[in-house]
Amino acid sequence: MARSRNGLKLFAGTANRGLAEKMADYLGMTLGDLAISRFSDGECYVKFKESVRGVDAFVVQPTCPPVDRNLVELLIMMDALRRASAASVTAVVPYYGYARQEKKDAPREPITAKLVADILTAAGADRIVTMDLHAGAIQGFFNIPVDHLTAVPLISNYFESKRLQNVVVVSTDEGRVKTVRQVSSRLRAPIAVGYKYHPVHQRTEMTHLAGDVKGMIPIIVEDIITTGGSVNECVEALLEHGCKPEIYVAATHGVFTGPAFQRLNRPEITEVVVTDTIPGPAGGLDRLTVLSVAELFGEAVKRVHKDLSITSLFR
Repeated sequence: MARSRNGLKLFAGTANRGLAEKMADYLGMTLGDLAISRFSDGECYVKFKESVRGVDAFVVQPTCPPVDRNLVELLIMMDALRRASAASVTAVVPYYGYARQEKKDAPREPITAKLVADILTAAGADRIVTMDLHAGAIQGFFNIPVDHLTAVPLISNYFESKRLQNVVVVSTDEGRVKTVRQVSSRLRAPIAVGYKYHPVHQRTEMTHLAGDVKGMIPIIVEDIITTGGSVNECVEALLEHGCKPEIYVAATHGVFTGPAFQRLNRPEITEVVVTDTIPGPAGGLDRLTVLSVAELFGEAVKRVHKDLSITSLFR
C-alpha cells in the first residue's frame, strides 16, 4: 500500500492516556477523537468520531495490567481504523505484555509473545513501536517493521546528573548483561552480575554474584519490575557482599503487582526509578522517581510518519 501524505493522527486507548497526551503536546497536536465504552457484559466498544481516511494513524496503548483487557482494546481500535480506510496503522505499545513468555522452558508450554505478535498483525498493524522488550528477539516474531526504542540513555543521563561516586551497575541475571553494560559504559562504572533461577513459577532465587561491590553504591538495572522478587534477592546478595546500604533501582517498566511495594520499601533502597510507559502506581512506594518517555515516543512517531531514521535517536 502506498504511503499517505494526508497527515498523521494520534489516538489513545484507555491504558495510558497520560503518556499519549504528553506525546501529542510534543508533536504540537491534539489527540484524535474516539469513544471507548463497555457493554454490560464487559465487551469493548470503540468508535472513531472523526475521519481517518488516508491518514497515518498511530494508536498508543501499552498492554499492561489488566493485560488481556488492554490487548483486546488495542486490537479492536486497529480493526476499526483499518475498516475506516486509514492509510497505515501503527501500534505504539510502550509496554509489550506477555514478553516474558518468549520461549519454551518446559514441555507443552506456549510461546505467547509470538502469539500476540501474530494477533497484532492480523488485527491490522502495519508497524509496531515499542520500548525495551524483555527479549530483543521478539522483534523477529513480527513480519512487519518493529521500532524498538530504549530508555537506556534516559536512565543513564538521570544517574549521571546525580554525580554519585564509587558506583557499580548491577544486572540481576546474565540475560540482561548486554543492556546493563550500556548503562555502565555511559556512567563509566564497573558492572556486577547476579545469577538466578526460578525453582517454581513466579519465584526467584539468586545463587551467586559476580563482581566486586564491597563499599560501593549499586545501581540495579532491570527492564521490568513486577513483584520485586528479583530485585529483593539482588539487594540481599549485594548487602551480603558488603555494598553500601545505599542502593538505587532502575527499570523501564514499573508494573508493581502483589508484594512489590512491600519488597521495595526497605531502608537500603534509596530510590526506585522507572519511566511512564505504564501509568504510575496510585501510592504505596516511597522514594519513587518517574522519568517520561513521551518526547522519545513523540519523536519516533514523527520520524515514522516522515520516513526518517529511528536509530539515529540513540546515537
